[in-house]
Amino acid sequence: MNNDSSTSVFSLGWGGSGLVFTVLVIIALWRVFTKAGRPGWAAIIPIYNVYVLLKIAGRSGWWLILLLIPLVNLVVAIIVSLDVAKAFGKGGVFGFFGLFLFSVIGYLILGFGRARYTGPPVH
Repeated sequence: MNNDSSTSVFSLGWGGSGLVFTVLVIIALWRVFTKAGRPGWAAIIPIYNVYVLLKIAGRSGWWLILLLIPLVNLVVAIIVSLDVAKAFGKGGVFGFFGLFLFSVIGYLILGFGRARYTGPPVH
């Protein structure tokens, strides 16, 4: 029995949903970046978009290196999520759940919601 056609349809479905997810991430980050006074096009440049997010959070670009270390990267990602939330006047709960756990939804809320960029939190 040949399952090539069903496998192709299954793969196309996952590929299509992956494309939709990627486009949503780009749209969300583009809006967040422009609200923070950064170039929106930075959302489409891999690695540079993380650098811009670090700057919005008030962190050094050197933190990119920490994101390459297993387990440390989880802690760094949580800290950056909390800092980005604070930079937009949101609390830690939104930072953890909205920006760390459910990031696409959280960044869409930041980008299209009423949140205003107030600058990076003081560390």
